[in-house]
Parts: sequence; C-alpha cells; structure tokens
Amino acid sequence: MQIFNMYKNLPLEASGAVVAIGNFDGVHRGHQALLAQAAATAKQTGRKLAVLTFEPHPKRLFRPDEPPGRLTPPSLKAWRLEQSGVEFLYSLAFDWDFASQSAGDFIQKILKDGLKASHIVVGDNFRFGQLRKGEAKDIEAAGIPVTSVAGVADENGQIYSSSLIRDALRQGDIAAANSMLGWEWEMRGEVIKGDQRGRELGFPTANFPLGQTIHPAYGVYAARVNIEGEKEWRGAAVNIGIRPMFEIPEAEVESHIFDFNREIYGKILRVQPVKRLRSEAKFNSLEELKAQMEDDCKQVQKILNQ
Repeated sequence: MQIFNMYKNLPLEASGAVVAIGNFDGVHRGHQALLAQAAATAKQTGRKLAVLTFEPHPKRLFRPDEPPGRLTPPSLKAWRLEQSGVEFLYSLAFDWDFASQSAGDFIQKILKDGLKASHIVVGDNFRFGQLRKGEAKDIEAAGIPVTSVAGVADENGQIYSSSLIRDALRQGDIAAANSMLGWEWEMRGEVIKGDQRGRELGFPTANFPLGQTIHPAYGVYAARVNIEGEKEWRGAAVNIGIRPMFEIPEAEVESHIFDFNREIYGKILRVQPVKRLRSEAKFNSLEELKAQMEDDCKQVQKILNQ
C-alpha cells in the first residue's frame, strides 16, 4: 500500500481510483463492509482501491480536551487498511483550514482535481465540508458516482460503531471489543526505559506510553505480545495505567513477558490484551505488591494456556 499525505500532483497510477472516505478508526466490521463494497466496485470497473482519511481524528481538533480515544493510531490504522486490500491511502491533514472549506471546494479541489476519483464509497450517514453541509448527493451532482453503504448490525440489531468499541474497552471488556472489531485489538509503542521498579521486584517490564491511544480500563491483563523483528507471540502479564503505588504521571502499558530477559529498548512492542484480571490497586507494602504480582502471573498463564 502506498501512502500519500497530499491530494495534489499524485502519480498517474495513484489517481482515478475507487475511493472509500471516512475516519476508519478501528477498521471494524462496519468499515470492513464498506471497504468490501469499494473493493467490489474497483474490481468491476478495473480500478484501484483507495481510502481517503484524515489525521488527526477530527475530534482532536473540535474537542481537544477530551481524553484520548483512538482505537487505531495512524500506523495501526494504515496497517489494518492494508490488510483489507487497500492499495492507496490518502491521509490528509485535518486542521482548521481544512475543516472550514466548503462542500463544493472539497468535491472540486480534492475529489475531482486532486484524486480524480472514479467512484466514491461512503457510509449512509456521511457528511462533509464546513458545518457538515455536504452530502453524497452533492458528489453525484458533480458527476462522480457514489455508493452509500448502510451500517452493519450484529445478531441483536446493534450497528457496529467505533463509539461502542471504545465503551467496551473502557469497561475492560476485551472480548466484546474484539467481536465488534472483527480482529484482536492491540496497542503498539516503542519500548522506553522506565524506573526499573519491576526489575527490582523480580518482574521486569517492557514499557511504553499510551499517548493518544484509548485508555482501556486500568488494571492487570492477560496478554500476548510481539517484539519487533520476531514472528512469535509471547505470553505476558500486562499492567495498564498509572501504578497507584508509584503514581507515574502518564498512563503506560507495562508488559512482564514470561521466560524473557533481553533488553528491547527502542523496539516496537505489540500488545494484544486477552482478558482483564483486576483493577489497579494500592498496596500497603512492596512485599504485598510482589505477592499479588506472583498471583497475577499464575492467573495469566492459566488463562493463556486455555
């Protein structure tokens, strides 16, 4: 997949595609249905499959004080889109100038003059342009065919949405989140050097900050981890949060990887939570904390072995 951060002067082979438009945070089952429709259209018309999306997520611009809420930060989103067969990703900067452009300018400057889109595929609630005044019919009126895809529902009639997945993660319900996503949710980050508390207690950890990734319910999780450069997945007991005993200033993902003792600072670590064991807690002593960590590790290994 080729990624472009602009819409002007694209290579010839990167223009004229069937373009799916949206934020695609999570690339969940609903998004996957939209992408499948776009892929089918691309195949029928002999065109390439592309996605037009925006960074940062518009919520960061309009509601900057909200807590972090990204299911899939840019690199993870791009990876998931590539896994869905997307050949070109147009990831445009979403700032106040972009947000204030008219619907007509969006259609003419970006979709027609820039991307030269042959066909547009969007969700049935898609709106665009200043004050969200633009609709799919406006794109069609400008001469570009549009397919609108209805939301996809589960067996109970609930439409899949990024908001519902965020709610599930904030409640620590990994199974529900994964069911709605259609893939196993993960967090990624570059391993940093921490305060070595875990090492001192006999439980060394690989740490990275959550940043703008959604903060799932804080606590201890059974998890699988993958270290950059390795194919295998390893078992780990993972703490997500601020460690009440030590009150670190920024929430971190701390992974105690079983049967592993190499330093991996600077490596990208992928962490897939499997199940939440308990919430974070403040203990009366380091000895009490260590005893709880030993018990946590036993529980995690039992879960992963199942």
